Amino acid sequence: MEPRDFVRGPLASALDLLPRGMDTPKAQVMVTAICLQESGLIHRKQMGNGPARGLAQFEMGTRQSRGGVWGVYLHDASRFWLDRLCAARGVQFLPESIWRALETDDVLAAGVARLLLFTDPFQLPATDDADGAWGLYLRTWRPGKPRPETWPDNHRRAREAV
Repeated sequence: MEPRDFVRGPLASALDLLPRGMDTPKAQVMVTAICLQESGLIHRKQMGNGPARGLAQFEMGTRQSRGGVWGVYLHDASRFWLDRLCAARGVQFLPESIWRALETDDVLAAGVARLLLFTDPFQLPATDDADGAWGLYLRTWRPGKPRPETWPDNHRRAREAV
């Protein structure tokens, strides 16, 4: 999927289901850049049969780790909105159900990605702050193989799409 199609399609639909204040150019750039970094907006299941699902490549995580889907599910800032997002998408409000649905529901995946960003205590970086965006990505996604060499281009492509 092209970044512009993602922004106008699944991401716009997801943001329509969340509070109006979550739909900002900063948020659109961040979610799009992360999806480009994680899946190239192509892969909905981690290559090599790994545990990540959806365009943002979420792992399920665990209650103890408070990472992945479990992290968004348990966090006070996102839990209520995740419940509403799941209801709107017809997904049972349970971490495993959410994680499984991410592979086939791009709107849900975009919404869960936005909600994970919402759990970060800092403001979203400016749309032209690729370094600040990289820091946010590292804090929230905690990628096993971060690939910093691909981030500047993915961030640029996301900015252009927004």
